[in-house]
Amino acid sequence: MNILSPFYRALSAVCTRQLSRRTRLSECGMCGAASDRKPGFGLLFDIDGVLVRGRTPIPAAKKAFQKLVNPQGQFVVPVVFVTNAGNVLRQTKADQLSHILGVPISQDQVMMSHSPLRMFKKYHEKCVLVSGQGPVLDIAKNLGFVKVLSIDMLREAFPLLDMVDHNRRPKLPSSSIANLPKVEAVILFGEPIRWETNLQLIIDILLTNGNLSSVHQNQKLRHLPVLACNMDLMWMAEAQSPRFGHGTFLVCLENIYKKITGKEVKYEALMGKPSELTYHYAEYLIRDQAAQRGWRTPITSLYAIGDNLMTDIYGANMYNRYLEERAARKSSKAVAKVAAGNRSSTTLPQEDDMDNAWESELAPPSATSCKSILVCTGVYNPHTEVLPDASQAIKETVFHGHRDFRFDPALVEPGHIVQDVDAAVELIFQRENVLIQ
Repeated sequence: MNILSPFYRALSAVCTRQLSRRTRLSECGMCGAASDRKPGFGLLFDIDGVLVRGRTPIPAAKKAFQKLVNPQGQFVVPVVFVTNAGNVLRQTKADQLSHILGVPISQDQVMMSHSPLRMFKKYHEKCVLVSGQGPVLDIAKNLGFVKVLSIDMLREAFPLLDMVDHNRRPKLPSSSIANLPKVEAVILFGEPIRWETNLQLIIDILLTNGNLSSVHQNQKLRHLPVLACNMDLMWMAEAQSPRFGHGTFLVCLENIYKKITGKEVKYEALMGKPSELTYHYAEYLIRDQAAQRGWRTPITSLYAIGDNLMTDIYGANMYNRYLEERAARKSSKAVAKVAAGNRSSTTLPQEDDMDNAWESELAPPSATSCKSILVCTGVYNPHTEVLPDASQAIKETVFHGHRDFRFDPALVEPGHIVQDVDAAVELIFQRENVLIQ
């Protein structure tokens, strides 16, 4: 069964014409050594479905990145790789990308879904339970967490709690053997390997308020803080159809908890695309990269290239809306101050110019727009039957986004559709009047 909704097919009809607009740009220019022009834009690249399919590189990726570096191997524009993956350290992902793309990538150019956890400093000294796969303990400690427990550590300490797999049940009578500290928060990095084990023990932690030595309690008060990374319902690997992602695991966790308690799982934070927090942090990394290169031209435009309407495009468009609304608020404040100044010499009360909590941590964004570009090498597939009634198609759309995000058709409509990442780079350079070497 094709997972693409009727809305996707209607959207494909509207935007198909864009697939043929791959304008060839003239040679030389910004990529050449003679150019002194500094970039005023930055690029946000998704990885799975844009640069690779599983472990297989997409051919257009290497070609695209040859246009983004100068003869010395330096990037000519700020580039950040924004992935919802969270099962490796940033340096490991940077090394993988360097090998795939044939250009040097530093870990400072890589943003994993869990990267914003560096800002949640109030949890860094607390005892946290982490779920996912890969080196989850190392990842958590690299992010600043000091007291970390894994699902495997809980299972070893409380062997009677994991009972679904009969072959993994204790062979002899067993009891709790460890004196583990009380869990104070839960961090969900990504989809685990044994879902039944992780679901069971995470639910146990939430229902015992972090103390597995006690029995399940009535949930009169709010459960422990839960911070989740990567909300992708599905993602694209080598298979012909998308595979389950961490968003699917979250659906299971949320519904089990609600079935048992009658209440919703409440998240302290949701990270990874399409979370607005993720784009705030990515924009900060773009600015920091430009500053390190000595580029003083403000980065006013971001381009986000992805393959998933419900994450890459939704998130970029939502951040673009935030940037537009922020600019409008600043403009209206400026007009109000001028008007007040004309009426009276009395100074206005000092207003807090921080539009959300993260601006105080990351500094206000310099970008005024975030443009979305959809490629056809991953989750999105334009080669489907088109329905004649677009309005009906929208009504029939199945929203694959997270429970806590509302469906807005405008947010899943890409600014541009192109065939692949190489075509995306050409389009961006054309829009920014950059000549390709």
